[in-house]
Amino acid sequence: MAERSLATLDASPFLSLISSIVDRLPSSSQTLFSAKTSQNLTFAEIGTALSRSEVAIAALFYGQSTASPEDIKALSVLLKVPEEQLTSELAQGFPDRGRAGPMPPVEPLIYRLYEIVQNYGYAYKAVLNEKFGDGIMSAISFSTKVEKEVDEQGTWAVITLRGKW
Repeated sequence: MAERSLATLDASPFLSLISSIVDRLPSSSQTLFSAKTSQNLTFAEIGTALSRSEVAIAALFYGQSTASPEDIKALSVLLKVPEEQLTSELAQGFPDRGRAGPMPPVEPLIYRLYEIVQNYGYAYKAVLNEKFGDGIMSAISFSTKVEKEVDEQGTWAVITLRGKW
């Protein structure tokens, strides 16, 4: 991995686990975030190493998705955590989605995402129904990505949601 200068980065990419939500997350979250921080890795770098998106990796770190045996093996090598430990923490049971925070959310960025659906949910539904007919967008056959866009008006977050109809 190439050396990076933190002075050249817009913000620190080495996100650590937020202590205020630790009690709502599985024990694997502490293990994964601690190892991620000690190895100075971003979610994007881990995603590249595991051939998964950075959002899928972040979801795994928060206990919101499932790790395959191949994921566990690759994480063990990359994060320098014993494979047996990761297997015992990640391969037991199923993800417990949706418990990371209160509803409605109180964390400002998560609240804004919630607010987007709250304010535009019926508009999205109407437009989707016009384009596709009656149905729903899958959150199982689903992918998402986050991109950064910069133009003369500022810096923009671009979030793509892609679900099977």
